[in-house]
Amino acid sequence: MKIKIITLSLFVTTLTGYYLKFYTQTLNVNFRFNKPVNFKIQKNMHSFYDLTAIDIQGKDFSFAQLKGKKVMIVNTASECGLTPQYKELEALYKKYGANGKFIIIGFPANDFGSQEPGTNEQIIGFCQKNYGVSFPMMSKVTVKGDNKHPVYKWLTQKSLNGKEDVEISWNFQKFLIDENGQYIKTISPRTLPNDPEIIKWIEGK
Repeated sequence: MKIKIITLSLFVTTLTGYYLKFYTQTLNVNFRFNKPVNFKIQKNMHSFYDLTAIDIQGKDFSFAQLKGKKVMIVNTASECGLTPQYKELEALYKKYGANGKFIIIGFPANDFGSQEPGTNEQIIGFCQKNYGVSFPMMSKVTVKGDNKHPVYKWLTQKSLNGKEDVEISWNFQKFLIDENGQYIKTISPRTLPNDPEIIKWIEGK
């Protein structure tokens, strides 16, 4: 039996951005392997600004437009005991949204007590007629379970938001995202939108 003697040499060079070159020589064949080694941190593929939704008028809504803004996201319902929070949400948006540094985004959902049964047209009509809502409202979505909207997957999964796993407990649960797209925290549904903790965060105090 013919015995082949293999000589393996490892050469490392930084001239072309860290390459490992393996040279393997045998009696009959000369192989050369050249593979780049990437030492750079991978781009975050789960950025808040990569998210998208469909607004309540059926138009695409890119979260990339939210860069530089503090964001509150809230799942809403029209027939809930907490529905009057629309009033505080709108007042908060009018007070702090005028400078373009703060925004509220509403996501109607029928996941709790079937308290948002209407169509998108009925929902926006209700919001504008009863509370004068002017902050962006998205099309009705699911915020829990297997069909959870991608935005709510990001908000509720630590593997995506980098902060914590969260369960949506009821309508009007609030999420705070800073001006750099970083998840800050979630706020209980029963906590009013004008709670001092939220005001301090918006004002940067």
